[in-house]
Formats: sequence, C-alpha cells, structure tokens
Amino acid sequence: MSSAPAEAASANVSISELILQIRSGQRQSLGELLQLYRNYLNVLATTQLDARLRRRMSTSDLVQETMLAAHRDFDQFRGRSEGELLAWLRQILSHHLSHAIERNVYAQKRDIRREVSFDRVAKRIDDSIAGLSNLLPDPMATPSEIACRRELATELSDQLAKLKTRYHDVIVYRNLQGYSFDEIAQKMDIKPGAARMLWLRAIAKFKEVCDINIAGDLS
Repeated sequence: MSSAPAEAASANVSISELILQIRSGQRQSLGELLQLYRNYLNVLATTQLDARLRRRMSTSDLVQETMLAAHRDFDQFRGRSEGELLAWLRQILSHHLSHAIERNVYAQKRDIRREVSFDRVAKRIDDSIAGLSNLLPDPMATPSEIACRRELATELSDQLAKLKTRYHDVIVYRNLQGYSFDEIAQKMDIKPGAARMLWLRAIAKFKEVCDINIAGDLS
C-alpha cells in the first residue's frame, strides 16, 4: 500500500482531503482509500456471519462484495468526513449481509422471517463497533463521546489484524460476540480454563500492540 493513504489515515482532516481529491478526479486513490477499511469491514463481517451463513459464504466474500460496491458507487457518497464514510460502508455491508441472509437462510421459507430487517442488521454492526471500542476503554469518554468517535474502530480493527489467529479469534468470540468461555472452548477445541487464559494473554498482547493507550491518544 502506498504511503499517501496511510498518512491520510493519521488524521480525520486528511481523510476528508483525500475524499475531496478523489471527487476532483484523482480516482486512482479510491482503491487505496477503501483498502484502509478492509480490516474494519472484516471484523464487522466476522461478528455477523453465523454458522448457517458461513457454510455458504466466507467473511472475505462479504467484505469483497462490499468493497466492490463501494468502489462502483462512490459517486453516490455525499459525505466529507471519515465518520460519514464509515457509516456509508456499514450501510453497504448491511445491505449485502441482509441479502445474503435472505438468499441463503430464508430462501425456502414462506413466513415473516423472510423479511430481514435492515435496521436490525445495522444495529448489530453498530453494537460490534461499540464492542471494539470497549476493548480499550477511555475513562474520560462518555457513551455519547464514544458513539461520535467511531473512527477508533478502524484503528482497533487494524491492531486486531496484527495478532496471531488464535488471539484474534478469542477476542472476537469473547468481546465482540459475547460467547462464554465454555462456548469458546468448544469452538477452539480447548478446555474452558485454557480458553480464559488464552483470552487474557490475547488482551495483554492486544494492548501491547496498541501501545496500551490508543483510546487516550485519540481523546
């Protein structure tokens, strides 16, 4: 990845400037801009795909569909900030997830469950974002301040992606999906006590990777 988008990610105003540059005709930067949010979308998709959907489509499939749609339809994006861009990407992800649920889970059913609620899917994704932020709580932040700082979720997603697979998975299971240690143990084929210890080590490593105080640095 080139250095320009990486530098742009360091400050919200830089992302805003990059969006304006793309709109002014520098379309070559669009793919790089969207690539900044692949880890973010991957974490959100991972938390939303249940076992039924995973048998039919992968997380990477859902993220790729979202990225392609965002690239194709970027002219429809009317926002200027990173926060608005994230909201737009979540909307696209929710749209593709809703259709995946409708197509793969309820396609053969003829009852009210076939009507997948877009709002319900979007709320689950927003809840996942809150879960990400809670991994590194900022004692000075109020709930409303946290809600307004969703950009933090992109940074946390990038840091999660740096962890080895077992650490990444146990944090997703515990902190984002809310599984008990017994459930995690079953999913990871280990004992509950080992699941708890793995989670503690994973959180410690996550804080180390994040330089311990990402949330404080962004406050």
